Amino acid sequence: MTILTEGRHAGEFILSEGDAGYSRDNLKIAAEQTVEPGTVLAAKVVLADATSAASAAAGNTASSGTIAMDATPLTSAAKNGRYVGVASAATKVDWTDPDGVQIGVSTHGSLFNKGGIRFTITAGGTPNVVGDTFYVDVGVEPGDLQYVVYDQDGTDGSQVAKAIAISGVTTGVGATAKVAGITRMAQVKGAALAWPADITAAEKALGVSQLAAQGIIVR
Repeated sequence: MTILTEGRHAGEFILSEGDAGYSRDNLKIAAEQTVEPGTVLAAKVVLADATSAASAAAGNTASSGTIAMDATPLTSAAKNGRYVGVASAATKVDWTDPDGVQIGVSTHGSLFNKGGIRFTITAGGTPNVVGDTFYVDVGVEPGDLQYVVYDQDGTDGSQVAKAIAISGVTTGVGATAKVAGITRMAQVKGAALAWPADITAAEKALGVSQLAAQGIIVR
Protein backbone atom coordinates (compact mmCIF):
# COMPACT_ATOMS: atom_id res chain seq x y z
CA MET A 1 0.00 0.00 0.00
CA THR A 2 1.32 3.40 -0.94
CA ILE A 3 1.53 5.82 1.97
CA LEU A 4 1.00 9.44 1.05
CA THR A 5 2.11 12.34 3.22
CA GLU A 6 -0.04 15.42 3.05
CA GLY A 7 1.94 18.65 2.86
CA ARG A 8 1.14 21.99 4.39
CA HIS A 9 -1.82 23.90 2.99
CA ALA A 10 -1.65 27.56 2.04
CA GLY A 11 -2.62 29.72 5.01
CA GLU A 12 -3.47 26.84 7.33
CA PHE A 13 -1.41 28.44 10.10
CA ILE A 14 -3.60 31.56 10.27
CA LEU A 15 -5.91 31.77 13.29
CA SER A 16 -6.97 35.39 12.80
CA GLU A 17 -5.88 38.43 10.81
CA GLY A 18 -6.89 42.01 10.08
CA ASP A 19 -9.80 42.91 7.82
CA ALA A 20 -9.46 43.80 4.15
CA GLY A 21 -6.01 42.27 3.76
CA TYR A 22 -4.46 44.52 6.43
CA SER A 23 -2.19 41.74 7.73
CA ARG A 24 -0.88 40.73 4.30
CA ASP A 25 1.77 41.92 1.86
CA ASN A 26 3.23 40.59 -1.37
CA LEU A 27 6.71 39.38 -0.47
CA LYS A 28 9.59 39.09 -2.94
CA ILE A 29 11.36 35.80 -2.21
CA ALA A 30 15.11 35.93 -2.86
CA ALA A 31 16.92 33.57 -5.22
CA GLU A 32 17.71 29.99 -4.23
CA GLN A 33 15.07 29.69 -1.53
CA THR A 34 12.66 26.85 -0.83
CA VAL A 35 9.60 28.15 0.96
CA GLU A 36 6.56 26.12 2.00
CA PRO A 37 3.30 27.47 3.41
CA GLY A 38 3.89 28.64 6.98
CA THR A 39 7.65 29.22 6.55
CA VAL A 40 9.01 31.87 8.91
CA LEU A 41 10.84 34.49 6.87
CA ALA A 42 13.43 37.21 7.42
CA ALA A 43 14.01 40.31 5.27
CA LYS A 44 17.25 41.41 3.61
CA VAL A 45 17.77 44.85 2.09
CA VAL A 46 18.52 45.13 -1.63
CA LEU A 47 21.40 47.57 -1.23
CA ALA A 48 21.15 49.12 -4.69
CA ASP A 49 17.60 50.27 -3.96
CA ALA A 50 18.00 51.66 -0.42
CA THR A 51 19.20 55.19 0.43
CA SER A 52 21.31 56.67 3.20
CA ALA A 53 22.43 60.12 4.36
CA ALA A 54 24.71 61.18 7.21
CA SER A 55 24.62 64.47 9.10
CA ALA A 56 25.84 66.21 12.23
CA ALA A 57 23.32 68.01 14.43
CA ALA A 58 23.21 71.78 13.99
CA GLY A 59 23.66 72.25 17.73
CA ASN A 60 27.03 70.47 17.88
CA THR A 61 30.15 72.34 18.96
CA ALA A 62 31.44 74.43 16.03
CA SER A 63 34.05 72.66 13.84
CA SER A 64 33.72 69.58 16.05
CA GLY A 65 33.61 66.89 13.37
CA THR A 66 31.85 65.69 10.24
CA ILE A 67 30.26 62.38 9.34
CA ALA A 68 30.25 60.76 5.90
CA MET A 69 28.90 57.45 4.62
CA ASP A 70 31.33 54.84 3.32
CA ALA A 71 31.54 53.98 -0.39
CA THR A 72 29.43 50.93 0.52
CA PRO A 73 27.16 52.68 3.04
CA LEU A 74 24.73 49.90 3.95
CA THR A 75 24.62 46.17 4.54
CA SER A 76 21.61 43.91 4.03
CA ALA A 77 20.87 44.22 7.77
CA ALA A 78 20.12 47.98 7.50
CA LYS A 79 16.87 49.22 9.04
CA ASN A 80 14.55 51.89 7.74
CA GLY A 81 14.61 55.10 9.77
CA ARG A 82 17.04 57.25 11.73
CA TYR A 83 20.16 55.96 13.47
CA VAL A 84 21.30 58.30 16.25
CA GLY A 85 24.81 58.71 17.64
CA VAL A 86 25.54 60.68 20.81
CA ALA A 87 29.11 61.62 21.77
CA SER A 88 30.27 60.09 25.05
CA ALA A 89 33.79 61.54 24.73
CA ALA A 90 35.77 63.78 22.36
CA THR A 91 36.26 60.95 19.83
CA LYS A 92 33.65 58.36 20.87
CA VAL A 93 30.00 58.19 19.78
CA ASP A 94 27.38 55.73 21.09
CA TRP A 95 24.94 54.57 18.39
CA THR A 96 21.37 53.27 18.48
CA ASP A 97 19.36 51.95 15.53
CA PRO A 98 15.86 53.13 14.48
CA ASP A 99 14.31 50.77 17.04
CA GLY A 100 16.38 52.29 19.85
CA VAL A 101 18.68 49.26 20.12
CA GLN A 102 22.33 50.01 20.95
CA ILE A 103 24.58 48.82 18.13
CA GLY A 104 28.05 50.00 19.14
CA VAL A 105 30.49 52.84 19.63
CA SER A 106 32.24 54.62 16.76
CA THR A 107 35.74 56.12 17.04
CA HIS A 108 36.61 59.24 15.07
CA GLY A 109 38.83 58.47 12.11
CA SER A 110 37.85 54.77 11.96
CA LEU A 111 35.20 53.06 9.84
CA PHE A 112 32.11 52.08 11.84
CA ASN A 113 30.44 48.97 10.41
CA LYS A 114 27.65 47.72 12.67
CA GLY A 115 23.87 47.51 12.68
CA GLY A 116 23.66 47.67 8.89
CA ILE A 117 25.43 51.02 8.40
CA ARG A 118 28.99 52.01 7.43
CA PHE A 119 30.45 55.48 7.97
CA THR A 120 33.40 57.46 9.32
CA ILE A 121 33.36 60.52 11.58
CA THR A 122 36.28 62.86 10.96
CA ALA A 123 37.46 65.00 13.88
CA GLY A 124 37.28 68.77 13.37
CA GLY A 125 39.44 71.61 14.61
CA THR A 126 37.46 71.67 17.87
CA PRO A 127 36.95 68.41 19.80
CA ASN A 128 33.46 67.06 20.22
CA VAL A 129 31.87 67.35 23.64
CA VAL A 130 29.62 64.91 25.44
CA GLY A 131 26.11 65.17 23.99
CA ASP A 132 27.08 66.21 20.45
CA THR A 133 24.84 64.26 18.08
CA PHE A 134 25.16 62.62 14.67
CA TYR A 135 22.54 61.00 12.44
CA VAL A 136 22.33 58.40 9.70
CA ASP A 137 18.98 58.39 7.89
CA VAL A 138 18.22 55.17 5.99
CA GLY A 139 15.40 54.79 3.49
CA VAL A 140 14.19 51.22 2.94
CA GLU A 141 10.86 50.92 1.12
CA PRO A 142 8.88 47.64 1.02
CA GLY A 143 10.06 47.07 -2.55
CA ASP A 144 13.69 47.29 -1.37
CA LEU A 145 13.37 44.03 0.60
CA GLN A 146 13.83 40.42 -0.38
CA TYR A 147 12.70 37.64 1.95
CA VAL A 148 14.69 34.55 2.92
CA VAL A 149 14.13 31.59 5.20
CA TYR A 150 14.74 32.62 8.82
CA ASP A 151 18.24 31.66 10.02
CA GLN A 152 19.17 32.56 13.58
CA ASP A 153 22.84 31.97 12.75
CA GLY A 154 22.82 34.66 10.06
CA THR A 155 24.36 38.12 10.34
CA ASP A 156 22.84 39.81 7.29
CA GLY A 157 19.28 40.35 8.49
CA SER A 158 18.27 36.70 8.03
CA GLN A 159 18.46 36.26 11.83
CA VAL A 160 15.39 38.48 12.47
CA ALA A 161 11.97 36.95 11.84
CA LYS A 162 9.70 39.40 9.99
CA ALA A 163 6.94 37.49 8.18
CA ILE A 164 5.30 34.14 7.43
CA ALA A 165 4.69 32.83 3.90
CA ILE A 166 1.06 32.02 3.14
CA SER A 167 1.89 29.86 0.13
CA GLY A 168 5.01 28.08 -1.07
CA VAL A 169 7.55 28.57 -3.84
CA THR A 170 11.04 27.50 -4.88
CA THR A 171 13.31 30.02 -6.59
CA GLY A 172 16.28 29.24 -8.80
CA VAL A 173 19.68 30.83 -9.26
CA GLY A 174 19.30 34.55 -9.93
CA ALA A 175 15.49 34.29 -9.87
CA THR A 176 12.99 35.79 -7.46
CA ALA A 177 9.28 35.16 -6.99
CA LYS A 178 6.42 36.77 -5.10
CA VAL A 179 4.17 35.13 -2.54
CA ALA A 180 1.57 36.48 -0.15
CA GLY A 181 2.70 36.70 3.44
CA ILE A 182 1.56 37.70 6.90
CA THR A 183 3.56 40.71 8.13
CA ARG A 184 1.47 42.27 10.91
CA MET A 185 -1.56 42.03 13.25
CA ALA A 186 -2.34 38.32 13.20
CA GLN A 187 -2.58 35.26 15.41
CA VAL A 188 -0.99 32.09 14.05
CA LYS A 189 -0.82 28.43 14.99
CA GLY A 190 2.68 27.57 16.20
CA ALA A 191 2.40 23.88 15.30
CA ALA A 192 1.71 24.80 11.66
CA LEU A 193 4.79 26.99 11.19
CA ALA A 194 7.85 25.80 9.27
CA TRP A 195 11.24 26.51 10.88
CA PRO A 196 14.74 25.43 9.82
CA ALA A 197 15.30 21.75 10.62
CA ASP A 198 18.28 22.46 12.89
CA ILE A 199 16.70 25.26 14.93
CA THR A 200 17.05 25.00 18.71
CA ALA A 201 14.30 25.65 21.23
CA ALA A 202 16.02 28.88 22.31
CA GLU A 203 16.36 30.08 18.71
CA LYS A 204 12.70 29.31 18.02
CA ALA A 205 11.67 31.22 21.14
CA LEU A 206 13.67 34.22 19.93
CA GLY A 207 12.01 33.97 16.52
CA VAL A 208 8.59 33.88 18.16
CA SER A 209 9.45 37.05 20.10
CA GLN A 210 10.65 38.72 16.90
CA LEU A 211 7.35 37.90 15.20
CA ALA A 212 5.53 39.34 18.21
CA ALA A 213 7.42 42.60 17.68
CA GLN A 214 5.83 42.67 14.21
CA GLY A 215 2.39 42.13 15.73
CA ILE A 216 2.28 38.43 14.78
CA ILE A 217 1.34 36.37 17.84
CA VAL A 218 2.19 32.67 17.86
CA ARG A 219 -0.33 30.53 19.76
